[in-house]
Amino acid sequence: MTDLFAPKPTDNLLPYDGQVNDLGIVIDYPSPLFYNLVTELPWQADVVTLFGKTHVTTRQIVWMGDSDIDYQYSGHIRQTIPWTDTVFHVKHHVEQKLLALGIDVNFNSCLLNYYPSGDDGMGYHADDERELGAQPIIASLSLGATRKFIFKHKTIRQKNKPVKVELYLESGQLIVMHGDTQRFWKHSITKNKTAATGRISLTFRKIYPNNRS
Repeated sequence: MTDLFAPKPTDNLLPYDGQVNDLGIVIDYPSPLFYNLVTELPWQADVVTLFGKTHVTTRQIVWMGDSDIDYQYSGHIRQTIPWTDTVFHVKHHVEQKLLALGIDVNFNSCLLNYYPSGDDGMGYHADDERELGAQPIIASLSLGATRKFIFKHKTIRQKNKPVKVELYLESGQLIVMHGDTQRFWKHSITKNKTAATGRISLTFRKIYPNNRS
């Protein structure tokens, strides 16, 4: 049955200070793609340093893209591996979907996160590193288990609580964050111990190496 209240791809999911669009399910066969990526990519644990303490996560990552597009966040540099045929094809497919919103972008990199179980999540953060530019366009494709994705405004509060926007991302679903989103909002993936399978996110972005400090 059609959900009469489902957002249109052109609807902004944020109330202000940014732009997030939900393009819905854009992958016809997400399960084979999920298992292809799980088994074929060189996953490695992520390493983050926060407040002087270094942590090795059970969440695993792959940083992929054009040559010489290394990426630094949380105190560590991620070395780029070349595009695989599969991920490059997905990149092109995502770019074509964004054209329908009037967003013309050629992504030169992709951060893939693998959450092996519902015990794995991602804390609040903004993708606001200098090399992403002032108003980064970040397209996030979800595969595998449905997980809750939360946006939290950095400063605005209502009834003494941060303003939040919550959505559940299904396998094959694509959202795009652009405009001032990274400047004013943080986002996270919450843990969910009832999740039966893992989840992969592919976050396509454009790195500007000359913007590095």
